[in-house]
Formats: sequence, C-alpha cells, structure tokens
Amino acid sequence: MIDEQTDKPRSSFWKELPILLGVAILVAVLVRAFVLQTFFIPSPSMENTLKIDDRVLVNKLVYDFRSPHRGEVVVFKAPIEWSGNPDGEDFIKRVIGVGGDHVVCCDPEDRLTINGKSLDEPYIFSADGVRDKPADQEFDITVPKGRLWVMGDHRSASGDSLEHWQQSGQNITEATIPEDEVVGRAFTVFWPVNRATWLTVPDEFDGIPKP
Repeated sequence: MIDEQTDKPRSSFWKELPILLGVAILVAVLVRAFVLQTFFIPSPSMENTLKIDDRVLVNKLVYDFRSPHRGEVVVFKAPIEWSGNPDGEDFIKRVIGVGGDHVVCCDPEDRLTINGKSLDEPYIFSADGVRDKPADQEFDITVPKGRLWVMGDHRSASGDSLEHWQQSGQNITEATIPEDEVVGRAFTVFWPVNRATWLTVPDEFDGIPKP
C-alpha cells in the first residue's frame, strides 16, 4: 500500500508536465509578442551607446499608452526606402524630434536646436578624442504630426532621418517615421554582462520647450 501511494503523485507529475511546459511556452510567446522582446545590435550606428552584438531589452507595451518622447532609444519597422528590404527590417535610433518640433542644425556652438533651444548631446560618438558633428550639413525642418525625426548616436555612420532627408531631396515625410511603426522602447543593455546598463533619457532633453 505504501508503494502504491508514492507512485500516484509521481505518475500525476509526469502527466501534468506537458501541460505545465505548454503553459510556460504560451506565456513566453505572449510576453514576446506583446510586452518584452530582445534585439541584437547589428551595426555601429548607435555607438558608443550601443555596440555591435549588444543585446537590448525592448518594452513593446509602453507606446500603447503614450507617444515616444525625445531622447528615447526606439526600435521601429524601417520604411522600405530606408532598408531596401520588402520583408521589413527593424532599426534602432534615438528620437530627436517629435510631431511639431522645429529642429535646426546648427547654433554658433555647433549644436542642434529644438524649438529654439540648443541641445547638448553627450552621447554622440567619439574616438581618440575626435567627436562626430551633430550633423554633416545644415538643415531646418519641422517634424510632421504623428511622425518622428530619429538619428543614430554615431552620426557619421548612421542611416537615419538626416541621411534620408538628403537622399529624398528634402522630403520630410520620407525622412521621418510614423509613430505607429515603432515596435517599442529599448530600455536596457543586458548582454554582454560587462556592458549592462539602463538606457535612460539624457537630462539635456528636459529643457526642450513644446513646439
């Protein structure tokens, strides 16, 4: 009788195990689809904030409740004109201007201005004491409503809004991305472990006035 009683729980466990695994897989799929997703960095366009092969965690839920903010690092579905891939491709850039913002390059100290306020950008790529310029040419744009002006932190190696503004003959629609194509906000680097960090919005964006 003792052996029969101990066998019953073991038998029950093995019968329930496939159900438990199925539930775990379903939860993981739902989380990936609607809440969190990992992305790896394939290019140098966001150096030194993000380096090639870094892994970031993306919050896919946040923009269901609000629009992207200036300074946030976002993953988005790139337009075909940007990626050349008809199947779609995910890009990662920093939001510089949101709908209605007037973005200009540059002030006398070689800084971008947003709605008349100069923006210091400590995250812009530098190497061996040489720092990228905020932009490789002057521009003066107003971001259309519901769209975003995005730029890579490695300005000299980024296919971003400025590059596509130039290539499109200064077409602001082709140079910006629609908010509804944003997949989510990258909020932390989690791999490699020695580079783990939060991707917070730099304080310099706090003083930017509304359009």
